[in-house]
Amino acid sequence: MRIYTIGYEATTMAEFLAALTRAGVQRVIDVRALPLSRRPGFSKSSLAASLREAGIDYVHLKQLGTPKRGRDAAKKGDVATLREVYDVQLGLPEAQAQVAQMRALAAEKPSALLCYERDPCHCHRTLLLEAEGEGAEVIDLYA
Repeated sequence: MRIYTIGYEATTMAEFLAALTRAGVQRVIDVRALPLSRRPGFSKSSLAASLREAGIDYVHLKQLGTPKRGRDAAKKGDVATLREVYDVQLGLPEAQAQVAQMRALAAEKPSALLCYERDPCHCHRTLLLEAEGEGAEVIDLYA
């Protein structure tokens, strides 16, 4: 199984869609706890509409997002706290149910995990795939 990841930091919707299309992504799996954005077009409803127009499915898996304490730690560059908070989040039964859903969706068609950070090294989506992406080939896309 191959799973793509993509962040929309410092990109436009056109660049974002082009990167997904070039890679052959057919589904975006939004792993933000809060699918809101100050960047135009990247909040849940408008993002889903733009993806639909491009022929790309959209699924939001809220339980795979980072709780506020982890997001605050990430903003400060405190990776140790981010990892600690996110490990607890991933241990929750509802998160594990969504991990199974993520894996099934990604096995079904080419999918990309979406979060804000452009660099996957600064994002929980990397922690998610380190913990739950066994056997997956991970490809990071840059819009």
